[in-house]
Amino acid sequence: FDPGPNPHGTAPIYLAGVGVLMTEVAGEVADGFLCHNFTTERYLREVTLPALERGRVKAGKTLEGFEISGPVFAASTDEEIADVKRQIAFYGSTPAYKPVLDLHGWGELHEELHRMSRRQQWTEMSELISDDVLREFAVVGPADTLTASLLDRYGDVVTRISPSASVLHRPEK
Repeated sequence: FDPGPNPHGTAPIYLAGVGVLMTEVAGEVADGFLCHNFTTERYLREVTLPALERGRVKAGKTLEGFEISGPVFAASTDEEIADVKRQIAFYGSTPAYKPVLDLHGWGELHEELHRMSRRQQWTEMSELISDDVLREFAVVGPADTLTASLLDRYGDVVTRISPSASVLHRPEK
């Protein structure tokens, strides 16, 4: 089967990652990168971008024209904040994402969250997410300020921002 040429051209290939090696590979072989929600601005600037740049150099390219899509936790209500804290706690318990916490000096938080996840203490885990941790991972504020806050934090780095909408996906109570 040969469908013939695509009238829209070759589809761009995006890869996702958090870890340094996968991120570097994405920079080397992909047309764009999909950040994970469990990324802070600092991690993005200090770890992700340099890894992407190293990959681009290996491919003989720069970041010029390379797309970076950033899904970002955003919350404006107490209910949304509680949801985001649960998500941060879940991701923070995952060993593959520990380097993000380590960068901020929160490696012990990962260890405790990981222990609690093994004991199925999903509800209690979010209680360990302090406001400081929340604000590193999420843009929090009145709904009418979120867009400006997202652009202030990430506008010079990512080409596309996708705020989370976890509240929209919660089952009815």
